[in-house]
Amino acid sequence: MASDIEEIKSRLNIVDVVSSYIKLEKAGVNYRARCPFHNEKTPSFFVSPARQTWHCFGGCNEGGDIFKFVMKIEGIDFPDALKVLAQRAGVQLKTQDKEWEKTKTERQTMLNICESACKFYEAQLKKSKTGEEVKEYLLKRGLKEETINSWRLGYAPATWQGLSDFLIGQGYNKEDIVKAGLASKKDSQRIFDRFRGRIMFPICDLNSQVIGFTGRIFGSNDDEAKYLNVPNTLLYDKSRVLYGMDKAKMEIRQKDFCVLVEGNVDCIMSHQTGIINCIAVSGTALTPIHLGIIKRYSSNLVLAFDMDLAGNNATKKGIDMALKNGFNVKVMGMVEEKDPADIVLFEGEEKWRELINNAKPINEFYFNLAFKGRNVDSLEDKKKIVSDLLPIFKKIGNNIEQSYWIESLSHKLKIKEEDIRKEMEKIDIEKESFEEVSMIEKEKKSRKELLEESMLNILLIDSSRVNLIEKEEINGLSPLIKEVITAIKEKPDISFEELSRNLGDSPEMVNLLSSSAISSEIMKESQIEIDKEWDKCLEELRILKEKEQRGDLSQRIKQLEKEGAFEQIKDLLHKFNNLIKKDEENKKENSKKD
Repeated sequence: MASDIEEIKSRLNIVDVVSSYIKLEKAGVNYRARCPFHNEKTPSFFVSPARQTWHCFGGCNEGGDIFKFVMKIEGIDFPDALKVLAQRAGVQLKTQDKEWEKTKTERQTMLNICESACKFYEAQLKKSKTGEEVKEYLLKRGLKEETINSWRLGYAPATWQGLSDFLIGQGYNKEDIVKAGLASKKDSQRIFDRFRGRIMFPICDLNSQVIGFTGRIFGSNDDEAKYLNVPNTLLYDKSRVLYGMDKAKMEIRQKDFCVLVEGNVDCIMSHQTGIINCIAVSGTALTPIHLGIIKRYSSNLVLAFDMDLAGNNATKKGIDMALKNGFNVKVMGMVEEKDPADIVLFEGEEKWRELINNAKPINEFYFNLAFKGRNVDSLEDKKKIVSDLLPIFKKIGNNIEQSYWIESLSHKLKIKEEDIRKEMEKIDIEKESFEEVSMIEKEKKSRKELLEESMLNILLIDSSRVNLIEKEEINGLSPLIKEVITAIKEKPDISFEELSRNLGDSPEMVNLLSSSAISSEIMKESQIEIDKEWDKCLEELRILKEKEQRGDLSQRIKQLEKEGAFEQIKDLLHKFNNLIKKDEENKKENSKKD
């Protein structure tokens, strides 16, 4: 495994890998960008080509190598990241299938079950009698045969155990089939298929692995839901999955906008027309995690939802959340009572492209919608228009934009701006807690941690300085820093790559090394006076250590006072006074230097 990793790293440059996902700009010897893992306005994400590492110095404080980056950006585990990068590097993994089988995790078992189920459903569509009818129906809906094949559409037969029996025959046990969300337990011995008599749409992760399914009822059956999804499983979580994202992600980045539709067929038909930067929420509300995934690729959203001002509250909340997290949101003026799939089928591909190109900014869309079918000379309609728009205007955070829309409303309704503002003041907008699209909160670092890291940064520039650190000073450092400095002390000419190989077992250590590697290069570029910075770090660390010692002594003295151990107190007071005296002497010495 280790040789595979080294071979991949030797063939791939981290700048090429990262820039295939996000736009990088040169910053001295490094590259920088807005971090794809949290919401930020100022670029704090740095990539070091010299060290082959990346690190975010902003809100998430994440960092690592190419494997860690692909794992986070794609939302996959290490074995999958290894496969992705091996394919990109043209490396044939030496690990044999039998060895993979031995280390197979529960997640891998679920993936295998879903993949086998997908093949079963595909075969049923192609070979069964009802499957032929389903295929004919899909072709009439406008789907081409190559589209049906590329999206791996299938059919679940209207039998109780068709899939379950097939999977059991493939060697999977009943418990795992249930865990994968493909069957339900009837009793302790029997299970039955979750999907029966349905057109099957495989749901894939960002790495195009099948993790679940949506099933649409085929035929007339009013007793069952039209659409049915797998329940949340180890693989599938509806709040985290966007249908078609595996196929759309690169196009979203290249076009720098994402078309968001509601249904699976809407998404597929859009791709068929050549509008590939399209994904679907697939039967759920837009969540902060969805937005976080989309923002990795673009901050521009075009919504193709059937919307009105009364609107679906979940949809409106999703839009407000997107706006609050820095998205530029536009809305298509949909053809009445037609979803995107029907627009493509009945109005043509050009109409679909035209609607996307003519999508309006969200507030312009709401403004035009409020006037639709209303008479601006009617007092009642004026009141309705104002009632619809003022809650929207009140949420606009930018004063200039808010003033623009109030002025536009005033002009169109022939009402004084002052009166509109007075009415808007009466509106009480419920305070909503919007979640950031970042998944990780940055922990604030103490002054001691910052000083230790600064000292480590300098050692990566000039490792010979490690000999200036006394043994007791090393013992006073935090465990991770102590581990790195001890390794450098044992071998002052150790390379960064060797440090990473020897010490980089934990995510915390990987983070520390990637951060220090890039910080040391930024220090060199900034031409910081290393000698002064080094002396400052050591001096401040010494002061913090003595302050900590005084604090500990003070606590022990107080405790001994309660216990009446006055003989022991005398000795501790002597040590405490010596520390204070030493501190005063150091202050005088520093004062002379200044």
